Amino acid sequence: MFLTSIALILLIGLIFGKLAYKIGLPPLFGMLLAGIIIGPSVLNLLSDELLNIASELRQFALVVILCRAGLSLSHTDLKKIGKPAILMSFVPASVEIFAIVVIAPYLLGLSYLEAALLGAVLAAVSPAVIVPKMLNLMTANYGTKKGVPQLILAGASLDDIYVIVLFSTFLGLLSGGDFKPAALAAIPISIITGIALGLFVGYVLDWVFRIITLRNGERVIVLLATAFLLLTFEKYLAAYIPVSALLAIMSAGLMLRHRAPERAEKLANSHSQIWLAAEIILFVLVGAAVDLKAAPAYAGPGFILIALALFWRCLAVYLLLRISNFNRRERLFSAIAYTPKATVQAAIGAVPLAYGLACGQVILSLAVLAILVTAPLGAFAIELTYQRLLSRDEE
Repeated sequence: MFLTSIALILLIGLIFGKLAYKIGLPPLFGMLLAGIIIGPSVLNLLSDELLNIASELRQFALVVILCRAGLSLSHTDLKKIGKPAILMSFVPASVEIFAIVVIAPYLLGLSYLEAALLGAVLAAVSPAVIVPKMLNLMTANYGTKKGVPQLILAGASLDDIYVIVLFSTFLGLLSGGDFKPAALAAIPISIITGIALGLFVGYVLDWVFRIITLRNGERVIVLLATAFLLLTFEKYLAAYIPVSALLAIMSAGLMLRHRAPERAEKLANSHSQIWLAAEIILFVLVGAAVDLKAAPAYAGPGFILIALALFWRCLAVYLLLRISNFNRRERLFSAIAYTPKATVQAAIGAVPLAYGLACGQVILSLAVLAILVTAPLGAFAIELTYQRLLSRDEE
């Protein structure tokens, strides 16, 4: 039954993705729909064994795309966009959370602290949507000269770390815990240690690849295995020092590209092929996590809240990037590209309910709604606007 479930995910996800593309929608919309249909809410065709490890499978897909992202980034590009990328990692999310804290009590009857927890769930952008889109733009040379896709790619990855730490802090407060300033201090520490660890690992991997003759496929296996070990290493170190394994994975790829660009290009191409299957698994499983019974009750006010919060997020991105060398069209595109939500909401949306919090059902419902609305619309908006708003640079 487990293998049958994998087959259903791959085949039905591929078919629905192709159908969505045929009618002008992003393929991930079809994949999300496929997950909803074959998931527990509708046909319930997926085995319990697979659903029990769904989070691990989603994590596998994220590791693949983060490896590819790191291998595609240039340290020269990052130097050029350094300060704006750092600000993009927390300013838009902070503005969105603040907007939700102000609006949610009136629309949904939540307390301010419950609204802050809801904001932390909704504020994270989705690297699974944004990263492949930005990599496609980099491959096609749209906006690369000024570093538009590179900035969005780097900022979105840091954004998730910041929001997840805030989520953990607010959850602890609502669960009867005490506020610990050290939890907020963990944000910059995890970023610094994650980057440092990743650069070190990338240097070691480059040394290994130089002294041991390996085929490209074997190097891919080594890199993926190392990425999985970094995730385990993060959990082991959590009791001593915060480390972002996701940033470490990207940084390792960045170091490999810096040390050997041609080899990194081959590795990135191989990860692109793996991503074809990983993308289907990721978004079908995100769709399967959607509970249709929970969503309708809060659909109206939830949609208004999400729309207003996204407006303030987009405005924050547009105004923030005035410190960069982006023109108005590039700032507008960056704001649009910073809207999709999916993976983080699927991963943590049900946690408050599992903790028995009174606001848990509301938060789960809005997390579902955010996925259904922003993931396909955000991806579609990126596809619709990038040729109009970004210039295509010469090879």
